[in-house]
Amino acid sequence: MDGKQRYDVLIIGGGPAGSTAAAILAEKGHSVLILEKEKFPRYHIGESLMPFCYFTLERLGILDELKKSAYPKKYSVQFVRESGEVSQPFYFFQHFDHEASTTWQVPRSEFDLMLLNNARDRGAEVREQTLVKRLIKEEGVVVGVEAVTDEGEQLEFKASITIDASGRDCVCAAKEGWRVRDPELNKVSIWTYYCGAKRDPGLDAGATTIAYIAEKGWFWYIPLSDDRVSVGVVADQNYLYTESRDRKTIFEREINSNPWIKDHLDGGKQFGPYYVTGEYSYRSRYCAADGLILVGDAFAFLDPVFSSGVFLALWSGEKAADAVDSALTAGDCSSGRFAYYGEDLCRGIEAMRKLVYAFYDLNFSFGKLLRQNPHLRGKLTDGLIGDLFKKDFDELFSAIGQTANLPEPLSYGRPTMNK
Repeated sequence: MDGKQRYDVLIIGGGPAGSTAAAILAEKGHSVLILEKEKFPRYHIGESLMPFCYFTLERLGILDELKKSAYPKKYSVQFVRESGEVSQPFYFFQHFDHEASTTWQVPRSEFDLMLLNNARDRGAEVREQTLVKRLIKEEGVVVGVEAVTDEGEQLEFKASITIDASGRDCVCAAKEGWRVRDPELNKVSIWTYYCGAKRDPGLDAGATTIAYIAEKGWFWYIPLSDDRVSVGVVADQNYLYTESRDRKTIFEREINSNPWIKDHLDGGKQFGPYYVTGEYSYRSRYCAADGLILVGDAFAFLDPVFSSGVFLALWSGEKAADAVDSALTAGDCSSGRFAYYGEDLCRGIEAMRKLVYAFYDLNFSFGKLLRQNPHLRGKLTDGLIGDLFKKDFDELFSAIGQTANLPEPLSYGRPTMNK
């Protein structure tokens, strides 16, 4: 092979997790290479930011760019019952008196390019349209990757550590046989875009709306800039595909399942394709191995009902970067160096996972929970804004567990222990 090169850090994927890790590590003086299979800007779903994205974005230095943008400001999340009745919105600023309580609805093509360019500005090298084919191992230690360009050029790169930020491709977890699907969260989503659709007035104009449908499915409704709205339906495959497998037919049928969704879309015009994805939730058996660490969707993905994907990508990219910096400084990139990273990440994911399970439990209602336990509204809002890693949620989950069947924490997701 030609094109052999060596770096301190190789990063598979230039999405939010990879770009975050790259920016931080490059700024610390490490040589960093991002290998990204696509050419940015590229389309991606997942447009709604959680408030706690703020702190990683602040560290990356891109808040001013977001503040100057025309992206709709997101002050809250609101829930709509099957009848079309809207709940009292969860206004983040009522619970969290901080600038972070205002966040944004972002087109991911622009947002992700912003993060990738930020990594470049801080010294990371980026090779787009370069697909990682396999890991290179020496005596069980990951020492680099083999990749191929769009033109078919075969390349080999070596590094002290590789960060897998390949998103739902899960390059390492898939190739190593580590990816385990969540036993209960196997949903299907069909989504598309509208222009000219209805927006709620005032502070609610940029709210993320979660609208229930039959069989405990739901719609998301996310206002974007340029008079566009991202809207999708999520439910069990057997329910969605009962009468047809045609995406457009299914989507239009489900619009009639919730009066609020129907009312908001009636004045709009659908454009673009109808997208579909399934088998939402999974986690890798391991978050790290010798010479390797996994971040973002390459490690785990949760059902997107609470918009946790970008937040977990940013958080894990940042924390992994700090752990990698420490490992490089110590001259030891063995898996045990990432034990704390794995514990913290799994703890936060488990908190969100319980909220997702509760959402889908037919015997449970968040509204009823808060009517019976109004003092728990703050704890629930902590979860909705992404304050997952330092809070004690025991009382909240004890109350939820009285009517909902909550999952036991998954036993896997920590580093391998090869040494």
